Amino acid sequence: MLLTGHNFRYAVEQISLSLFNRADVEGTSELSGGVAVTTLTVGGAVSSASELVSDINDAKAVQYALKISFYKAALPLLTEPPPWGAISGVKPAQLAMRGANLERDYYVSAERAELCRVAADYALAAKAALSADDVMLYVGIPFCPTRCAYCSFVSSSVEKSLKLIEPYLDALNREIISVSERVKTRGERVKALYIGGGTPTTLNAEQLKRLIDALREKFDLSDCVEFSVEAGRPDTITREKMLTLKDGGVNRVSVNPQTMRDEVLNLIGRRHSAQDTLDAYGIVREVGFSRVNMDFIAGLPGDTPDGFMDSVNIGLGLRPENLTLHTLTRKRGSDLNAEYAVTAEQPLGTEVKQMLDYAFGELRLREYSPYYLYRQKYSIGGFENTGWTLPGCECLYNISMMEELCSVYALGAGGATKLITPNSARRVTRSFNKKYPLEYIAAYNAL
Repeated sequence: MLLTGHNFRYAVEQISLSLFNRADVEGTSELSGGVAVTTLTVGGAVSSASELVSDINDAKAVQYALKISFYKAALPLLTEPPPWGAISGVKPAQLAMRGANLERDYYVSAERAELCRVAADYALAAKAALSADDVMLYVGIPFCPTRCAYCSFVSSSVEKSLKLIEPYLDALNREIISVSERVKTRGERVKALYIGGGTPTTLNAEQLKRLIDALREKFDLSDCVEFSVEAGRPDTITREKMLTLKDGGVNRVSVNPQTMRDEVLNLIGRRHSAQDTLDAYGIVREVGFSRVNMDFIAGLPGDTPDGFMDSVNIGLGLRPENLTLHTLTRKRGSDLNAEYAVTAEQPLGTEVKQMLDYAFGELRLREYSPYYLYRQKYSIGGFENTGWTLPGCECLYNISMMEELCSVYALGAGGATKLITPNSARRVTRSFNKKYPLEYIAAYNAL
């Protein structure tokens, strides 16, 4: 894109990526005399549109006009209006929290605007319940039994990195000590603790106990109302591990099948069956967990609308307190975006829309509500990821992390700590741990 009269390249690139994914788009984005003008060329077709800038001295107003002019120019070149209209950000509920009219101001579909409004209500309620001294903890365990084809997280297959687990836990313990001292010095209170990954239950029961004991010993968790662990992969769930989590004070776990179709599980590199998911879910309930999340992904290779609907029906039949619907995203760091041996076709955007529309309808019929959501680049059809909850069962950590309601200390490889200044200026300071386990271990061994 050629920019004329402005240098807001990032804003223009983000709306282009949101609307056209990786497609080749040529054109100009011009700011002249308080008017934003965009001209686009896609596949030989040309379209142009303009938008008046409400305040030429306000950078946000200028960027808004540039994006809207881009959206209006793009619309005739698209096969159908995009579900998220002119929104290019990953956290659309924040706009709803600030009172924006998403349908009028950003051309968002009525369905997606309603998702945002409901999620914004949950976020505002969570915000009102938090105090200035409340913080949350995230602990990352970057190991999995095998690597899923769609995954781009910092995670290692234990087949290749089993020997790293013990030194990783030693390094993590050093960081637990360091961060706990900071939290104590600052007089902060831990309201939620989330152990994610990877797959934390790749650890054995003794390792899980050692980790939880270290967290409880170093952090004051007397004000912690939510302790979540991503059990995630059903092939890592055993009764012994679940009892260890329960005895350690964990009150919310995730069992994430992604699909209940064995042929699709095989295609994405998961070494478990749908029956394994049912068995694992049974163990989790028998042990006594009353808050369970299940994840499903719309758009997996080899899946179909009917197959996805069957998966969702099975999941809803189990009645988990939370059910999270993801849209497949071809991320740069995933095998699906590289030379991966998936020969099955991936569903099209129209098919993913069918999948999500069906799931939304069934979830609402069964009294679930959308409590948080976010968007990602390169998602099929431009759709979103949405967490749904039964009344009173929403995950406080998910809401707070997504809407940046309070500071989050992120421990472990790839951890991204966000410290939020609790005043009207609302400044967010970010710091990042070493990305890969070996780098992280080396960094903490050097202290």
